[in-house]
Amino acid sequence: MSNDDLVQQQQRLLMRSVALRNNLTDQAQVFKRPLAVADQARAALQWLYRNPQWPIGALVVVAVLKPQRAIIWSSRFLLAWRSFKRVRNWISKLPMQTL
Repeated sequence: MSNDDLVQQQQRLLMRSVALRNNLTDQAQVFKRPLAVADQARAALQWLYRNPQWPIGALVVVAVLKPQRAIIWSSRFLLAWRSFKRVRNWISKLPMQTL
């Protein structure tokens, strides 16, 4: 291969690289909105971990103002938590399958 052939091949590869990069950028736009929502959810959870007094305060207010509703929801939460733990334990005991 001559020097001119190598230069032309390099230019073609650079142009192809630019086209592929632009194509990837266009295709990645599909994920922009779902990832932004996930980032917001993560930020909200981090805020809750840093400021637990607000959700706890809201629960106390509900428990004081509407104790019957608080009892009903706490029993539902306890049932859901126990069910989650049972399913998690059941799944952990399943044999692992290799692909």
